[in-house]
Amino acid sequence: MNYCANIHYDSTNIIDDLKGDQSWRIFRIISEFTEGFDRLSGVCDGISIFGSARLRPNNPYYIKTTEIAKLLSENGFTIITGGGAGIMEAANKGAFLNHHRSVGLNIELPQEQSPNPYQSVSLDFRYFFVRKVMFVRYSIGYVCMPGGFGTLDEFFESLTLMQTHKIYPLPLILFGSDFWAGLVNWIKTTLVQYETISPEDLDYIKVTDDPQEVLDIMLEHRQWKQKQRQISSKDNDLTV
Repeated sequence: MNYCANIHYDSTNIIDDLKGDQSWRIFRIISEFTEGFDRLSGVCDGISIFGSARLRPNNPYYIKTTEIAKLLSENGFTIITGGGAGIMEAANKGAFLNHHRSVGLNIELPQEQSPNPYQSVSLDFRYFFVRKVMFVRYSIGYVCMPGGFGTLDEFFESLTLMQTHKIYPLPLILFGSDFWAGLVNWIKTTLVQYETISPEDLDYIKVTDDPQEVLDIMLEHRQWKQKQRQISSKDNDLTV
């Protein structure tokens, strides 16, 4: 008896994402990748802004997020968010009301996630890992506003990818020193003290409370990125 082959069908409390035939799930995953790459192919110089869906429009960080998105979009950056409420809404709103491209990568969730109305490009995902690939593929910088587990997940995944040289370095900005101070201090002390990371790994992280500094960091990185693109283009011409 092949117990493993039938375990998904015998359980009555299984999560919906794990139901059904494995082969069909592969097709669903491929279709999400295909649609994502197709719909986002024109996105250049994207900045992903992460943060809590629970922060309301009167929250100071919601207001700051709108300001940051407005500054970035005015300078030619595409704003990318998870497409939900709270901080994500504030970021999409800052770009959308400024008549610039505003991308929302929505995820199906049992609670909290409902698409905000400020997305000029909107995609829906079932799988978190496909959605994460889209953030990495089309962003040249991350801004993490105060958030929960999802924000921390994006923060640490990007750190891991840079630390292991799976992606080129990109600005990883933690906005809100009061909110992030405890985490950053723990990283600087406990992780370094136990030698689970190297002190230079901290160079990937920037903490600020200034929207203008966010813009300045992204502008500087875009200049570097453009130089890398030019070098790559010249190298390709030489190999033809």
